[in-house]
Amino acid sequence: MNGPILTAATLAIAFSLAAPQSMQAAEGAQAAPEILRRISASRIAVISDGDFLARTYGTAELAPRNAGYRDLLTIMSPVGEKIVAGSIPVSNSVTSAPEILALSEDGQTAFVTERLGERPKGGNRISDLPPGRRLFAVDLSDDAALRLSDTVEIEAFPEALSLSPDGESVAVVSNTPEASFVQIVAYRDGRFSRLARFDLADLGVRGSEPAPRGGVTSTNVHWHPAGRFLAVNINTQNRVAFFEVTGANDAPILRPWGNVVEVGADPFVGRFTPDGRHYLTANWGRNFTAKNLEGRIPQTPSTISVIRLADPATSPQSARHDLLGGAETGLSSEGIAISPDGQLVATVNMRGTAFPPGSARFHRDASVTLLSFDLATGAISRLADYPFEGSLPEGGTFDRTGDHFLATVFQGHDGAGPEAGPGLEVFRVAKGDRPALKRLGRVPLPHGAHHVDLAP
Repeated sequence: MNGPILTAATLAIAFSLAAPQSMQAAEGAQAAPEILRRISASRIAVISDGDFLARTYGTAELAPRNAGYRDLLTIMSPVGEKIVAGSIPVSNSVTSAPEILALSEDGQTAFVTERLGERPKGGNRISDLPPGRRLFAVDLSDDAALRLSDTVEIEAFPEALSLSPDGESVAVVSNTPEASFVQIVAYRDGRFSRLARFDLADLGVRGSEPAPRGGVTSTNVHWHPAGRFLAVNINTQNRVAFFEVTGANDAPILRPWGNVVEVGADPFVGRFTPDGRHYLTANWGRNFTAKNLEGRIPQTPSTISVIRLADPATSPQSARHDLLGGAETGLSSEGIAISPDGQLVATVNMRGTAFPPGSARFHRDASVTLLSFDLATGAISRLADYPFEGSLPEGGTFDRTGDHFLATVFQGHDGAGPEAGPGLEVFRVAKGDRPALKRLGRVPLPHGAHHVDLAP
């Protein structure tokens, strides 16, 4: 993007999607408009990366320019019996955690950040992409004319963002060659204002390895529901650090809240439970010393770790968080979501879809793992896995009533029809004594969908 983008294209989404005929198709699978009308949300936002293909992780080659793919933010709003859909070009990268998109509670603004910047003229490989440095705010008040409200420059290689419960501060983590940063940017009346920057090393999170930042890499930041604390995942150290946020929105102060907690291997993303009593991490389990994709991606299941948080009334110096335990999930989980009532957890698992079809580790099917969670005890238990066809599913979310679960699908396999191409895989949540997911179908979207968020 060169300057503000003032127009938005209406999407030609294939809402005539027929019931899938593949092995993954559920009996009575529904067409896309019917699926979207069922979802409890005033707006559904999806971010797509137009530079990468599923195979890019293995080949380092970007998508052909003649493919016509673009970095896009797509917004879908159910209005009566219709679905109003629009899109706007917004730079983003699938190389980040599925945590680079957030909607404001009123559904009027979307926030996006870019780990890698826009593809330069003549750029054909990952190494040609510049560092991302921007945080964007997009005005969604007019579905037919989405527009860029504001942009602010932040530290390079932003990995994840989180919007404060009051909607007035955006927290972002970045990993430059020199340091890992937490940044808090104020946002009011459609504009970003003062940016506060905190070096994790100055906050006690350090590394001693002969690697950039001493081996410290932060991949997730999340606001506590009370708006007073932040969690930051240090995935290369298998740790989570917690911080108290004080001071005015335009001049925040960050200080450690209790102890840093060791969790499972490679805690890529994480979430506070809705009641604020626990923090859950989705642990991918990658081997960071490996030199290729085969060695880096694990062959053992990913896991979830459960942390019981200290009483917020306890002083930050004496607060003590405890690791309670966890559970196994599917292979190569990325996204994690917790239902609004806190009783269900889901991870989105890539499995072997990141490998080229000729690899012995290639799978056509990804999956969602559904788990039950006890808010009182912190006990978590795996219920079942739900496979579906498609490459590189990453982000996921429950809708506002917890009756549906949505998972992004980056790309379909060669020869796959629209029912198995890029988009949103949608499940109905069957509740009761034995919760389960029932597949409804797929909402087709532009190539590269990798994170989703909803507004009430």
